[in-house]
Amino acid sequence: MLTIGVSGKKGKEKTFPNYFDKMTKKTKIGLIQLKISKNVELNIKNAISKIKVASNKGAKIICVPELFLSKYFCQTEKHSNFKLAEKIPNKTTDIFCKTAKEFSVILVLSLFEKKISGMYHNTVLIINEKGKIINKYRKMHVPDDPGYYEKFYFTPGDLGFKSTRTKYCNIGSLICWDQWFPEAARITTLKGADIIFYPTAIGWHPKEKKKFGKKQLDSWITIQRSHAIANGVYVAAINRVGIERNGKTKIDFWGNSFVSDPSGKIIGKLGNKKDGVLITEIDLRKIESARQHWPFLRDRRIDAYKSILKNPKDE
Repeated sequence: MLTIGVSGKKGKEKTFPNYFDKMTKKTKIGLIQLKISKNVELNIKNAISKIKVASNKGAKIICVPELFLSKYFCQTEKHSNFKLAEKIPNKTTDIFCKTAKEFSVILVLSLFEKKISGMYHNTVLIINEKGKIINKYRKMHVPDDPGYYEKFYFTPGDLGFKSTRTKYCNIGSLICWDQWFPEAARITTLKGADIIFYPTAIGWHPKEKKKFGKKQLDSWITIQRSHAIANGVYVAAINRVGIERNGKTKIDFWGNSFVSDPSGKIIGKLGNKKDGVLITEIDLRKIESARQHWPFLRDRRIDAYKSILKNPKDE
């Protein structure tokens, strides 16, 4: 902390946070890779159990996968699935606010949010160590691919890209499909994020796995490592694992949750078969070092980027 004398009040000092101190600190994060069941209560209990494990291993910031309360319902378009959505706050947020307070950890929590009747969002909450919801992000990029029919369910985010100051570092969170867009990572970084979490639900179509599986997984890892490099931030991707069937479709969720440091080096990773808890220590000094040696933020040409706000012209 910095202590600064207050003019006119002899002998008294006012204390301010020294934000430069954060660059000398290390902290541990926990990624919760889950195999999801059909039972919502069981999924909640499993998540809390693993949050406890992560906390006992020293994690101070913990993230669960995208839409972890249920099987990935977006494989099909069914109006009955809207009953899974909840207004915020709700019983689920109450449970996890108590969990965050009990273990004195910060939670990055993914939920299916009902904003109003007919408007639903794929949402992440940041819950602090006191059990308070301190920020909310709504998924900005919503896919519509075979087996990933999210546009049927989710309205695109309306809150913009965000960074949340916590007692350990500044947290940014994007969600799954957002991870393919460099603009999202860049703006989140410019908002102040030291680490970007990507709660995710992604996997292989089993019929494609043999031919395209390795290439698809490599692309997913590579794009997120590139965000870490280009922005000088830590990146943490958190995925579910296991085969999930929905009607005639099924997805083999590939796990592989990982953490990349600001140089793009993978410093922690899980496999593609089992659920688990990944504990990784992050050193915030590496952010400053990476940005000084690779000054990509310094050398941006914002005066020349207006064209990115426009769609391509017809030929």
